[in-house]
Amino acid sequence: MSKYIAFEVNQTENIFSRGLTTKERIPLATDAVEIRVHYSGVNYKDALATTKNGGVIRSYPMIPGIDLAGEIVTSKDENFPVGKKVLVTGYGLGVTHVGGYSQYQQVPTNWLVEIPETLDEKKAMTFGTAGFTAALAVLALEEKGYEKEAAIFVTGASGGVGSIAIALLHNLGYTNITAVSRKEAAWLTDIGATNIVTPEQIIPEKIKPLAKQSVHAVIDTVGGSLLSALLPQLQYNGSAFLCGNAGGIQLETTVLPFILRGISVIGIDSVATPTEQRKAVWDFLTQQQNILANLKVNKVLLSDLDLIFDTLLSGQHEGRTIVKMEV
Repeated sequence: MSKYIAFEVNQTENIFSRGLTTKERIPLATDAVEIRVHYSGVNYKDALATTKNGGVIRSYPMIPGIDLAGEIVTSKDENFPVGKKVLVTGYGLGVTHVGGYSQYQQVPTNWLVEIPETLDEKKAMTFGTAGFTAALAVLALEEKGYEKEAAIFVTGASGGVGSIAIALLHNLGYTNITAVSRKEAAWLTDIGATNIVTPEQIIPEKIKPLAKQSVHAVIDTVGGSLLSALLPQLQYNGSAFLCGNAGGIQLETTVLPFILRGISVIGIDSVATPTEQRKAVWDFLTQQQNILANLKVNKVLLSDLDLIFDTLLSGQHEGRTIVKMEV
């Protein structure tokens, strides 16, 4: 097959377009492999990338999709031979480099992670970038050594990162997990949440520099006023793990929680994670793959993508959406 289908975004000064297009396979680039993509995922960043002036893509046209899983079909690298199942998340995929919403894709070999034998491509993308990010946050939290009954809050709980973080925490034995969500997402209790609250129940009319110490740790995917309200509530030596900005990039805080309570704010970046750490995180996710059975997962085809992005950006999306490369 010399031609294939991809979902492409284009923007000029006067025109914005997105949709399916036919592409021609090209000779293999240096230090790259060609992958027959089987699955990708839909992330908040992907939705922004497919929006006019979304601030993610800087050079058009571009095939978005910040993750993919598939099988190598062309290779000159003995470490990644034809037939090997691989996944890619982060780096410039779907941002500066053509991404996962494509039936075929060439990717630099140093971006590749071999899919563990006990994990398949579909499960790999059910985790996807969201699961990888959630795992980074949960593993960072584990390093803090909190008791299993510690009060842990997860914001944006009904989204991909939030829901997977809750499921991972529950699987690791944490017993006091509060899901923060605007949606009536009762399914969050099925994956491990012991409490569900709305942001309005957390954000006071006026955010004070210090509040009652009621939270040991926060995995935050939202940012903005919600994070600003939670930092003063962190207990002594509490921590916030920041991995999203769906609620805004501004943070209103003071030095007081830091210098009087010794709290920590830790940034979680899934884009430039070193290779060895990536492998370790994917090994961890493979060990935790039993959580996938209870996650809320939507399955769509490449031809359905256009309908999904608006749902995500409007805040109506729940759980994970994986994309099968069929039309």
